Amino acid sequence: MALAAAVGLGVLGALLAGLPGGPLAAGVLGALLALQRRLRPHLWADMAFALRALRPLGRAARSVARVANALRALRAPPRPGDTVGLLVGNEPRFVWGWFGLAALGARPAFLGTALRPAGLRHCLRGCGARALLVADDLFGSVEPLLPSLREDGVAVWVLGAGPYPPGVVALQELLDAASEELEPEDVWEPEDMNDTCLYIFTSGTTGLPKAARVSHLKSIMCLSFYDLVGASSQDVVYLALPLYHMAGSLLGIVGCLGIGATCVLKEKFSASQFWDDCRAEGVTVFQYIGELCRYLVNQPQRPGERQHGLRLAVGSGLRPDVWRSFQQRFGPVRIVETYGMSEGNVTLFNYTGTPGAVGRCSFIYKLFSPFEVVRYDVAAGAPERDKAGRCIRARTGETGLLIAPVTRRTPFLGYAGSRELSEQKLLHGVFAEGDEFFNTGDLVEQDEEQFVRFRDRIGDTFRWKGENVATTEVAEALLAHESLQEATVYGVTVPGHEGRAGMAALVLRPGRSLDGPGLYRHLEQLLPPYARPRFLRLQERLEMTETFKQQKVRLARDGCDPALVPEPLFVLDEAARAFVPLDAERWQRLRDGQIRI
Repeated sequence: MALAAAVGLGVLGALLAGLPGGPLAAGVLGALLALQRRLRPHLWADMAFALRALRPLGRAARSVARVANALRALRAPPRPGDTVGLLVGNEPRFVWGWFGLAALGARPAFLGTALRPAGLRHCLRGCGARALLVADDLFGSVEPLLPSLREDGVAVWVLGAGPYPPGVVALQELLDAASEELEPEDVWEPEDMNDTCLYIFTSGTTGLPKAARVSHLKSIMCLSFYDLVGASSQDVVYLALPLYHMAGSLLGIVGCLGIGATCVLKEKFSASQFWDDCRAEGVTVFQYIGELCRYLVNQPQRPGERQHGLRLAVGSGLRPDVWRSFQQRFGPVRIVETYGMSEGNVTLFNYTGTPGAVGRCSFIYKLFSPFEVVRYDVAAGAPERDKAGRCIRARTGETGLLIAPVTRRTPFLGYAGSRELSEQKLLHGVFAEGDEFFNTGDLVEQDEEQFVRFRDRIGDTFRWKGENVATTEVAEALLAHESLQEATVYGVTVPGHEGRAGMAALVLRPGRSLDGPGLYRHLEQLLPPYARPRFLRLQERLEMTETFKQQKVRLARDGCDPALVPEPLFVLDEAARAFVPLDAERWQRLRDGQIRI
């Protein structure tokens, strides 16, 4: 579209030149175009993206009648407004369960498949679930919770034939007998598009997962995701992201429905199988998180790895160096980096393909997705304010906190549970009395060319393997081990790796030593794989601030290099299933990519 606009203006210039007084008009137009190319080189891309964003939506999802009718046939079926936990892996049954519940007006709560029993119960309680719909292959993680679920009044429905313990409902017979027809009048419709449609869990700085409310309007807007990034109904989209995340479900599945594209759903990403999958399935679009692209770049080179039909990769968290390496090695694949949050009210798109940026802040884009970047005091843990108590906008090239106004058009629904959970994400009186802004918790920078670049996350939460890790939850799991007296958890940067790896500074109980294999087994029972700390640092005591807060900033700055840290260091060794001493030789192997963390 940008090319068409430029060509159109060129034709207009030629026509003007042929009219009386035309040479002057054509000269003025040419001068204006030259000035535009110099001052606003991305103007046509900005306008083209804005026009795509304004296109009407009109495609519908396929029928999920059988699941909806099977659930309706239950003795106590889900009612409109009921919350039902959905625990299913990356497979079609996730989509069937999700849409089947939605057709009845129930609110699905997407549950992580790596959750341990305690975390699973917390999530179900947090969103007020009255039932749990679980795949048969994941029932083992639910079975230990059955007594407490009965106590909480949570029904358990299994997508399987059973047999299962008393009180658990096997749905296979109902599914076999259910009609494949669903009349339009039987499909529930929301009265307010800003009401809660579903819940997606996200880790906050308070430690445990929170149930973010996602509205019907936001879900429907995701129909346009792939249209915005330049995909079409002819594309074949490769999706290996967890469906319980917004990126996998709303952007991936709903995005494919929005353009009528084919979706290749992968149960679990495999870097060694990726290009073979792409060739076998005719993949043209890949939805990534940055870590997946790094896995691909780090794979040994193979013949024919540029012989594929992949033309577009879209996602978030891609480092500039990996971005360039990916294109140099695998060919001129167009990359569209994006930014967004399950509960957030701001989304960014880097639709110009500029490496390292998560989006653009052109005046055109801000008309329909407004946001601000304000100065942030890291030591105080809050935005800087002037003498009048108002926030201060960050200068060009200055790192600041990304915030977005909360309005009827850009709402923030908050989290299930107490109002305090949602209030923690809001800023008041930002630029004027009575205004309200959503605090993304992310530090970004706007450059002179209006590109936005992600810099860091505030607070204790850090990102690893595409997941947000809450340090308080990890510390609690560590301190449950009998040999540990104190623990502080933080994220550290590791050469060649995306995000921040978990590291813990530990104080042992008197007379105890670190049991590497035993601590590994202990954490394996309590934490999902991505949340387990990769590095340990043994100390005699933990330093505190004057207000008795743990000194994490200095620890994170020290990092995990044994040449810079005087205390004993340990690294998680998955092959040995233990934490083993980290010396200079092992550190060098890790830096060279010979040891995976």
